[in-house]
Amino acid sequence: MDEHKENIHDKDVNVKMSNTREDEKAKPCSRICTTEESAPEVSSAQSKGEFSDPVYKEIALANGHINRMTKDELRSKLAELKLDTRGVKDVMKKRLKSHYKKQKLMQSVAAGGATDTYYDYICVVDFEATCEEDNPPDFLHEIIEFPMVLINTHTLEIVDTFQEYVKPEVNTQLSDFCVNLTGITQKMVDEADTFPAVLQRVVHWLQERELGTKYKYAMLTDGSWDMSKFLNIQCRISRIRYPQFAKKWINIRKSYGNFYKVPRTQTKLSTMLEKLGLKYEGRPHSGLDDSRNIARIALRMLQDGCQLRVNERMHAGQLLPVPSSAPVEGAPPPLNPRSRD
Repeated sequence: MDEHKENIHDKDVNVKMSNTREDEKAKPCSRICTTEESAPEVSSAQSKGEFSDPVYKEIALANGHINRMTKDELRSKLAELKLDTRGVKDVMKKRLKSHYKKQKLMQSVAAGGATDTYYDYICVVDFEATCEEDNPPDFLHEIIEFPMVLINTHTLEIVDTFQEYVKPEVNTQLSDFCVNLTGITQKMVDEADTFPAVLQRVVHWLQERELGTKYKYAMLTDGSWDMSKFLNIQCRISRIRYPQFAKKWINIRKSYGNFYKVPRTQTKLSTMLEKLGLKYEGRPHSGLDDSRNIARIALRMLQDGCQLRVNERMHAGQLLPVPSSAPVEGAPPPLNPRSRD
């Protein structure tokens, strides 16, 4: 549902939104893919100590050499190192730079791992919701598919999935446009449970995997809409409180744009896959298939050296950025849905 989400009016009367927009220009970053415009302050002791190590000069020299390489040279070097050779030139450059940086740092006292070492798991969510071809500003989008794809950041694998359809309660009849777009039929939602019951099973699924208790985890979405609009609106319709575990998440579009230093126009799902040399697998606008493909992008970013971090949050019904200087925290243990009444 990624492209269709962009047609949703920003001034939705049911959701308070801040002035912070999804379509902010992507800002450059280093290995940690956040959205803050300015990097965290570095103390003078750090700058004189940590970053004066000769290893950083070696990394800078290697980066300069990589910048001068042609696309064929980059592909040849990646093949020689047994690294992935797919993707556009800028992606291959980033992959090679990350490889050398990781290699050099592992040889120094500042040795670091290859992948994200804070979150043990990343949980990808991409809702499908009721929609019309031309959504009016006051249209109530109700979640009709709740998928989740679980990534192990240590093994760099998709290890589990969850999927359930959801019965809408306000606009109970799906539009022809919605059925054709998502592949979700009227029969599927008529036979499904309402959102509170499905959310209860989502919580149980997360609890069974000891997320938030034994293992650190974060939610990840393709854009801001899933949490700031769809989940927010759905919780209001269902008269339940917005779940704490979903109040902060990784917006992969921002992370991708910052890590590979590309504009927002190059961060749609189909474009990200294409630039990484990947092809979409499954049915577009199937929530579960979309989630799997988003997870493949996240895995490739981790392999390329990106440390995915929470970069957006909900507070008092508003969408806000999470600054790069904020302490890194995992999502809290999932709790059973609570009534607003």
